[in-house]
Amino acid sequence: MMESKLRIKKISNQHVLKNILGLSLFFIGYMTNAQVISSIDTAQIRVGEEIIYSIQVETDSTDLVLFPEGQSFNPMEVIESYEPDTTRYQDKIRLIKKYGLTQFDSGSYTLPSQRIVINNEPFNTDSVQVQVANVIVDTTQQKMFHIKPAFEVEAQDFDFYSVFQWILSILVFLVLGLFFYLKRKKRKREETQQQLPPYEEAIKALQELDHSFFLKNNNSKRYYTSLTEILKTYIGREVDDSALESTSKELIERLTLHKDSGNYDFDNATIKKIDKILTRADLIKFAKMKEQEGQAKVDRAVVEDIINETKEIIPEPTEEELLQNQLYLEKLRKKELKNKRIKIALGALATVVVAVLIFGSIKGFDELKDKTLGNEMRNLSEGRWIKSEYGSPLIVLETPQVLVRVEDSLAFKSTAIKRKSLFTFGEIKEPFFIRVSSIKFNQEQQLGLESSLDMSLVLLEKLGAKNLLVKRDDFETENGIKGIRAYGDFYLEASENKVLKKKSSYELLLFAQENGLQEILVVYQDDGRFAENIKDRIINSIELEVTQNNIKKNEQ
Repeated sequence: MMESKLRIKKISNQHVLKNILGLSLFFIGYMTNAQVISSIDTAQIRVGEEIIYSIQVETDSTDLVLFPEGQSFNPMEVIESYEPDTTRYQDKIRLIKKYGLTQFDSGSYTLPSQRIVINNEPFNTDSVQVQVANVIVDTTQQKMFHIKPAFEVEAQDFDFYSVFQWILSILVFLVLGLFFYLKRKKRKREETQQQLPPYEEAIKALQELDHSFFLKNNNSKRYYTSLTEILKTYIGREVDDSALESTSKELIERLTLHKDSGNYDFDNATIKKIDKILTRADLIKFAKMKEQEGQAKVDRAVVEDIINETKEIIPEPTEEELLQNQLYLEKLRKKELKNKRIKIALGALATVVVAVLIFGSIKGFDELKDKTLGNEMRNLSEGRWIKSEYGSPLIVLETPQVLVRVEDSLAFKSTAIKRKSLFTFGEIKEPFFIRVSSIKFNQEQQLGLESSLDMSLVLLEKLGAKNLLVKRDDFETENGIKGIRAYGDFYLEASENKVLKKKSSYELLLFAQENGLQEILVVYQDDGRFAENIKDRIINSIELEVTQNNIKKNEQ
């Protein structure tokens, strides 16, 4: 009896579990009315290249979808998280979220499963295997050199040339300083010649002082400074030319001497007025003394009286004296100006000649020409060079500037070509021109390098090369890839039936790998100094991607 009860209970429990499981599956089927698909555009990349990882979600338009963010893609690095692409149809919505991923170390990596949440329900994508390949460089082909023995370096002697350079620099600064000094002195003299007569200038200055805001702003120091400067300037122009540079005590002493010697009939009262004004001004300016109310205006009136009294004792020159003095001064001025101009010109010329001779003897006259007039080829040679990768099949080379991708308008069209990349620097008419092209065919081609070279030379003629001199030989890169080389010179077409007088030199390299063709063209105007070295440095830096077929060919 007990066994039957237990059995009935067991059957009842199983029935309940089945019902619960059925209901759960029903609700799960209802709530997961969504599709999640993930994909990548490629599973094999080179170091630093981008993988596009896509997550596609199809669900109801009212559902809330959360895509993965942050560092959930480790060991891959996220370059960019793109905005989702949304498509709506009926009551459904399709979201496509893309991520740009990369890895900077070669190897095999597992892109982990990503979690997408739809209405608080998680969905997981499958993990993906990604291969990151490095650029193949055959180090066994690198030339090895013996270690050079150590040698003693002698102590440096006195650097005569460096001392000369310092002396030359100082001399140049002195000449420039003298030039600006004379120019400034000339401007001051011209300003002096354009000045008003001393009396009119002083009265005008006093009127301008009346309209200033020094007294309203309680700035007595500035007021008395201007007042005494007006007085001293007038005395300096009419009586004593050293008045402005003299102290108050010195000026009074000099005015007394002028009176005693009979040069000017100064009244003792006038001299005392000047002394009181200057003394009070010194106390206000330097001892911070506060003047009595209204004293400044009184002193201003006294200064005007002093100017009027001084004007009366100054004898008026006769018309003949004025004329003679004016003619003499004008003649003297012209003579001095002429002499100064001659001296400045001769000094500047001598300085330039000496500087050119010294610099030319030390550094060379070509160096001097490059520094003064500039040299584009020198700038390219001594500037910062850049090593970059171009095209596919890959071409790696070092250039003075980064090559720019351009469209090839001269190339022939063919359905056999899958992809062509063209990069250039400069123009063929310029002193230096670089052209790098890489062609990828749809399938492996039986390419003859000689015929390909002939086609490249035809393209060179289309670019304007005339009277093309061609020399050919084989070429092999540092990593053992064999190609063909053409070199020589030509005259560049300037216009119809006319060519440039100066020759242009060139070097053309062609390589054929599997279903690819690689071309490097360097055109330059040989200056005998830098162009050839630039060309050699570019050619010697060439590295090509080593394919399996080429490895087998080299092994055979």
